[in-house]
Amino acid sequence: MSEVILVDVADRVAVVTLNRPESRNALNPALTAAIPETISACDARDDVDVIVLTGADPAFCAGVDLKELATDSEVRHIVSDEHELIRPFPETTKPVIGAINGAAVTGGFEVALTCDFLVASERARFADTHARVGVMPGWGLTVLLPQRIGVARAREMSITGNYVDAETALVWGLVNHVIGHDELLPYCRQLAADVVSNDQAGVRRMLQTYNEVTATTIDEAWQIEARVSRDWEGPGFDPASIEARRQQVVARGREQIGN
Repeated sequence: MSEVILVDVADRVAVVTLNRPESRNALNPALTAAIPETISACDARDDVDVIVLTGADPAFCAGVDLKELATDSEVRHIVSDEHELIRPFPETTKPVIGAINGAAVTGGFEVALTCDFLVASERARFADTHARVGVMPGWGLTVLLPQRIGVARAREMSITGNYVDAETALVWGLVNHVIGHDELLPYCRQLAADVVSNDQAGVRRMLQTYNEVTATTIDEAWQIEARVSRDWEGPGFDPASIEARRQQVVARGREQIGN
């Protein structure tokens, strides 16, 4: 029996691949359990700074395996117990980039939305079919989707069940980039390398701040950011290292904009 999830670590980047291609990476008990275990394990590794989450072609994740949902109480338990699984995988200290190589549907869509940001293949498609199946989302879709695309568009996706293609997802702000299918992973690896080239303590504190800010009100968010900024420039703050990194940033910026 093949592994339901694969991990490849190179250059401080872990590529995590959902690996049930014969079922379009649908969420059965084994895969549902493996996702949080694997992401958490990668997050804890000293040789990993960034995680890229993708699926084995042809899909990213087709959602819950409905054939097993109809016959296996363990699947129903995994996807419906609010006290055990609120998210597809726990909040991480390191960035998770979603490399969406094909369809991301319902529960699979929630897995994608849990990533910090998404890069889509031209073959990517997104749909929320909870209402069509007659179940309710339990992994944060009604929270995370409107944060990405706005409440009105999120409502449209959820109450129609219609698919959104990659180009529309880009226009709506659901994904950050649309890339040729064969270039998806190389592109995500390059983005990950950009993250790796930064100060990792800063990256992780920034990520934590975004998580804190998006979980609260606007007024509280301003206060959180101000507190983090003050605390960050406290004991141990090294202006000399900041200046060295600033010069690297200036040189990199000139290279990127061609000046």
